[in-house]
Amino acid sequence: MEKEKLRLDKYLWAIRLFKTRSQAAEACEKGKVKYNGLSAKPAKAVAVNDEYEVKTEAKKWLIRVTGLLYNRVQYSEAINFYMDITPAEEIDRIRFQAAAFHTGKRLSKVGRPTKKQKRDLDGFLES
Repeated sequence: MEKEKLRLDKYLWAIRLFKTRSQAAEACEKGKVKYNGLSAKPAKAVAVNDEYEVKTEAKKWLIRVTGLLYNRVQYSEAINFYMDITPAEEIDRIRFQAAAFHTGKRLSKVGRPTKKQKRDLDGFLES
């Protein structure tokens, strides 16, 4: 018995590129998933050896389908159903971009004084 066709949004969710299936479908609709350079719709049937360019929050993936996965499984199993063929220069660009990215949080022990430092400072100023 052959299973029904596998939708692209379901596949991207199952291999854990997106947290929810609706996020995967939304990415397809917004043109963040491409097949042969063209935007792929969420209902597109996935076949083995298809190559997709996927832009997620974290990075830009170039993946080749190596197997069809119908249900979401743990990461260690999910990675067997696709091959990450992202070019090395893209990975390096992302690594540099992440290193330069500033979250807005202060580094520890830099900036405002800690409670203890403030007490010591108050004690020093009073005497």
